[in-house]
Amino acid sequence: MKLVVLDGYTLNPGDLDWSSMESLGETKIYDRTSENEIFDRIQDADIVLTNKTPLRKELIERCNRLRLISVLATGYDVVDVDAASKKGIVVCNVPSYGTYSVSQFAIALLLEICCQVGHHSQMVFQGKWTKNKDWCFWDSPLTELYQKTMGIIGYGRIGQRTGEIAKALGMHVIAYDKYPCKENIEYVDLDELCKNSDVIVLHCSLNAQTYHLINKERLKAMKKSAILINNSRGSLIDEIALAEALNNGIIKAAGLDVVSLEPIQKNNPLLHAKNCFITPHMSWGSYEARKRILNSTVKNITSFIAGHPVNQIND
Repeated sequence: MKLVVLDGYTLNPGDLDWSSMESLGETKIYDRTSENEIFDRIQDADIVLTNKTPLRKELIERCNRLRLISVLATGYDVVDVDAASKKGIVVCNVPSYGTYSVSQFAIALLLEICCQVGHHSQMVFQGKWTKNKDWCFWDSPLTELYQKTMGIIGYGRIGQRTGEIAKALGMHVIAYDKYPCKENIEYVDLDELCKNSDVIVLHCSLNAQTYHLINKERLKAMKKSAILINNSRGSLIDEIALAEALNNGIIKAAGLDVVSLEPIQKNNPLLHAKNCFITPHMSWGSYEARKRILNSTVKNITSFIAGHPVNQIND
């Protein structure tokens, strides 16, 4: 059994132990793989693991030994699942490793916008407090979240956890989900959510229906004081429209851990947008979450070898 990890560095930059995976068979782990290197590295593999390295139809069709693709994440848009299914290749993922880390990070983005902790700490170290006439200062408005409304788009595991934290802060929580499943939440339609929310958090998956879900029209429908948070997928948002909305005061601020093309490109309009806070797709990357990914992936592989796959995306 030959296993190939195409892009293992982000999962394990050195603080995790690959030995549990290496014990499953001949294992080759690459830190990262460019598109023109993929086929040479996986052509004789039985099992391929990928996080963000794409496995497209043309590539999958050429891999005659491949039996399992295990995605080192929840999202599996990097894999052509239909092509894999046609070749009888099982595709599995890790569905719930990041619930706590990702929801925590969504709230961290929100609190940074509301409290400006990083900015004011920098001001202190630059000497502004030392020189201040009064015992305290703030040079940007501070926002209290108590009794404000958070609208969550996508109310699965992560959305529900974010909602729990928001409620602990005294916020009213509403949600939009194409497939409502919880009874103790007020579900509203998407237009109502955009109109009535003080904070809008995206926790939905990216697909043909949700591409540019947040567009020029929906941004215009939001409150001028609205804060938009996205640590799901960058292409949920029309980035040109968001930059224009921020620069023209259509909404107050945005906190983003994802963009449409990563790493972020120099010409991304959000780099020059007002009140836009951007982090480098790191919500998922806590030690605890990455350890869950590794452990769950090992279970995916051992279950597949035993003949009863778990966390299978395709049937």
